[in-house]
Amino acid sequence: MSEVSVFSDHICQLGEGPSYDPATDALFWFDIVNGRLLEKPVSGGALKIHELGQMASAIAIIDDQRQMIATETGLFVREVATGRMTLHTPIEADNPLTRSNDSRVHPCGALWTGTMGKKEEKGAGSIYWFFKGELRRLFSDITVSNSICFSPDGALAYYTDTATGLLMRIACDPTTGLPAGEPNVFVDHRSAKGYVDGSVVDRDGVLWNAVWGGKAVKAYSPDGTLLREVAMPVTQPSCPAFVGKNADRLAVTSAWSGKDEKQRQLDPQAGMTFLLDIDVNGRFEPRLLIA
Repeated sequence: MSEVSVFSDHICQLGEGPSYDPATDALFWFDIVNGRLLEKPVSGGALKIHELGQMASAIAIIDDQRQMIATETGLFVREVATGRMTLHTPIEADNPLTRSNDSRVHPCGALWTGTMGKKEEKGAGSIYWFFKGELRRLFSDITVSNSICFSPDGALAYYTDTATGLLMRIACDPTTGLPAGEPNVFVDHRSAKGYVDGSVVDRDGVLWNAVWGGKAVKAYSPDGTLLREVAMPVTQPSCPAFVGKNADRLAVTSAWSGKDEKQRQLDPQAGMTFLLDIDVNGRFEPRLLIA
């Protein structure tokens, strides 16, 4: 695993939602259940831990001064300079059983954001579309929302309910990020080891997926062919993100959640965040349009 190195040895119970800001060279990610946002420069520098006071799982850049944070009660605008959080759009705020999970910005500036039960209650979650202040539910009866990502031209969206083992693909309106058809199976992972977790798509349309429970990151061609499998030093990698000034590396979060003490001893790096020095033609996340 010489191509895999530790980016941060800070151990998250449930590390998730990595996103890179090229303007500041910072990787942001979350320790979901402990309500923490983590920040560290990719080129080197100290780790910052921001206490959010509630579960949160995803971040999007609005502009140089503001970020959007997906939390257990909705979308919050975070001021970069002060860390102040202001509720923008409630999402399932009246449902204490659910929290936010996987989210990503469509090339047009819309956000797809998912929810799930805090104890993975069957069918408790949904996937929503948010664009210029408007919120719509796209898919319901989701147990664990994951793998939300988009083709570079915005014409395709991907997502999964991790509990199903099926990574789905659906046509999208490139101008709005709304679905424009019915979903179909992109990858059937049910007979493979582990579960489909977070994903990201590069400039060539290759989808990179973190395999929870599978100790791997897998790359799939636009037609769903498995191109590559990168071994990881942890059992539960959770989500990848393109990082660096050329977006040509991958950062991957991980988790120890669900493991007992003996299992944690056998997986000592679980919860750390890693860098993959592999050949990727990545791209930066679009900025979110809120108005």
